[in-house]
Amino acid sequence: MESLRMIDNWPVDTAAAAVIRADRTVAGAHGPVDRRFALASVTKPLAAYAVLVAVEEGAVELDEPAGPPGATVRHLLAHTSGLAFDEDRTMAEPGSRRIYSNTGFEALGDHVAKASDIPFADYVRQAVLQPLGMGATTVDGSPAKDGVSTLGDLTRFAAELLDPRLVHRRTLEEATSVQFPGTRGVLPGYGNQSPNDWGLGVEIRGTKSPHWTGAHSSPRTFGHFGQAGTFLWVDPSVGAACVALADRAFGEWAVAAWPPFTDAVLAELA
Repeated sequence: MESLRMIDNWPVDTAAAAVIRADRTVAGAHGPVDRRFALASVTKPLAAYAVLVAVEEGAVELDEPAGPPGATVRHLLAHTSGLAFDEDRTMAEPGSRRIYSNTGFEALGDHVAKASDIPFADYVRQAVLQPLGMGATTVDGSPAKDGVSTLGDLTRFAAELLDPRLVHRRTLEEATSVQFPGTRGVLPGYGNQSPNDWGLGVEIRGTKSPHWTGAHSSPRTFGHFGQAGTFLWVDPSVGAACVALADRAFGEWAVAAWPPFTDAVLAELA
């Protein structure tokens, strides 16, 4: 795909990108496939997917208590637990605000580890990484931000998000539908959004503006971006996903570069 060559013009030392179709095939890839990149918050969808497996295995339930008083596993996954961004402090009643929270994902990892009696990094590896053949990926440290992966591995995960094999399709459909509709909040890097739609561990584009996806991305688009200069989106309306990895922290360069890149990818898929 010619659109992928746009990453050569990004102000980064190294970048890699790929597009995956709904039939799990790779439509195109550009850049190093096996280089390991820090994922930052693109770690969260991997951690969340392990939680979905834990739900299907009966280790935890979405609506059981977890995190601060009154919160549940669902609240933690949807960033509505009330926990602060990066400290163990409750800032709001569960369900009342969308407060993006690394602390919430760390509480989530601790909860699953305690319920399953398996360290969460091991649970992610056994439930998601090994079955998908993601041998170069690790989610050690914080399940909110410490993942490391490659373009090749993340194309496998993107294929799973398009055509789930590790969880039932209805589970993925719930995870990619809006949780706690109408909730306001700040989308990191893009300011206040009302509503600030999220699913379970993934952001949902909805009607947000400004946004890191394209002007022509459908409202159903879901995914995540990371402060390491990384993103993964899935657009069910076009039956495709895109992964992009870079070695420069998110900033104004990404705000400017990512939306036209996505629009060029979508135009080539049309």
